[in-house]
Amino acid sequence: MAGVELRFSSGCDDAEPPARPVFIVGQLPNLQRLHWPEISGKLLPQVTEEVWKTALGNLNPNPTDNCPLHLTYATVAALPSRVSRHNSPSAAMFLTRLVRSCLPGGANRCIVMVCEYSDVFASGCAIARAFPLFSRRSSASRRTDKRVVTVEFLLVGQNNGPIDATALECLESAADGIRLSARIVDTPCNEMNTDIFLEEIKLVGNALGIVPTIIRGEELKEKGFGGIYGVGKAAINPPALAVLSYLPDGATQTIAWVGKGIVYDTGGLSIKGKTTMPGMKRDCGGAAAILGAFKAAVKQGFKDNLHAVFCLAENAVGPLATRPDDIHRMYSGKTVEINNTDAEGRLVLADGVAYASKDLGADIILDMATLTGAQGICTGKFHAAVLCNTEEWEMACVKAGRSSGDLAHPLVYCPELHFSEFTSAVADMKNSVADRDNAQSSCAGLFIGAHIGFDWPGVWVHVDIASPVHTGERATGFGVAFLLALFGRASKDAMLNLVSPLGASTDTHLVPNDGDGNLSKRRRLV
Repeated sequence: MAGVELRFSSGCDDAEPPARPVFIVGQLPNLQRLHWPEISGKLLPQVTEEVWKTALGNLNPNPTDNCPLHLTYATVAALPSRVSRHNSPSAAMFLTRLVRSCLPGGANRCIVMVCEYSDVFASGCAIARAFPLFSRRSSASRRTDKRVVTVEFLLVGQNNGPIDATALECLESAADGIRLSARIVDTPCNEMNTDIFLEEIKLVGNALGIVPTIIRGEELKEKGFGGIYGVGKAAINPPALAVLSYLPDGATQTIAWVGKGIVYDTGGLSIKGKTTMPGMKRDCGGAAAILGAFKAAVKQGFKDNLHAVFCLAENAVGPLATRPDDIHRMYSGKTVEINNTDAEGRLVLADGVAYASKDLGADIILDMATLTGAQGICTGKFHAAVLCNTEEWEMACVKAGRSSGDLAHPLVYCPELHFSEFTSAVADMKNSVADRDNAQSSCAGLFIGAHIGFDWPGVWVHVDIASPVHTGERATGFGVAFLLALFGRASKDAMLNLVSPLGASTDTHLVPNDGDGNLSKRRRLV
């Protein structure tokens, strides 16, 4: 479905099949709540009210089901009516699958999404995931026709009026961020090296009126970024730390999103095998998600200081490659003995979070990464793994996953039991665990957290998206919707406020100001 222009609309315009093929989808109780006049303009005269009612009566979702209404030009599909507590009430994962498999062909198609207002954001994001942008198929390059898919919402239940223009703009921004992220992750390293990723960052910066800060190559070494430099120094295209900063008036806190951007991971000298290396173009999924989310968040209006930190490198093999037994001094000042060059993501992120703390003065640091293969064992293919130093934010991440469709589930946070896995006789720590059977994904996250300190007073969140960053051989854009929802209370956008699990943006508490003893109000996200 590459090369499709995706549009969002508030209502159901009349356009009969086959002139405009239509796909109608929703949970069965919601479909049954529709009145025929609300949907008839999409179906008449080919599909009558009797045929519509018969189709609904034949739907038996287990977990989903679909029924053709008129040849291949009109289809209705039902999502699961109920989901478990660890799934999204919107059934977003199933929605993406149904759109991919059931949407009729054509140059001008329509998806009618029937849902409650609370599920609009997750549903819109789920539909966007079904339309990747990257393709190098020769047939795609020869295609000249413009293909458009219009997503129209029919709301049921409370707040069932038409969606306003600001909500549609939010959906378009989120969809654009998701598809941007997925395109970067889908693009192979011969086209998406560190130089090209920096160009993508600059393009987003230009669109938002922001000039990125870029530290790269030998300058990284000179400034003490031993993790990023050590991982990427063997590649032809040099490693880089890039930062996009949005600093609005009236900001009361500073938030930093730190993304792992390994454009390709051979494993380094601890080289991967022929079956595990393919697909490692996706190791930049964390940085790609943060780029897409930053673009959407700033476009929709963000009330606090927001920094997007990109830790870019190619973990290549060559004469300059880091060796096992090498010791790197990180930006935090800590030293790391390398015992596995294929545990490189934590090295670049350790520098990134230390920079966010020391140089950006962040109150909240979230790092996102395709960090460990063990993540898929811990939380599965669909749920990101979350490691956090506060219980409130841990629960907020789970709720943000459910409200956005980018599902998440906590890992064990217990540094006093697990960090000893990194004990080194000659450095502050090793970069890989001694016992791979002992909470691998938790330990990998703790390595990153150690470089801001386990006693750091701010909020630190680590999100491992190794498995949900893709489905099959396609990127999902996972992480964009999650970040927009999690930090929705810091947004000026009403829809993002609605899906955010955190405290209202008007909540305040009194904190001491500097030196003079005066008190000032400070907005909190928790």
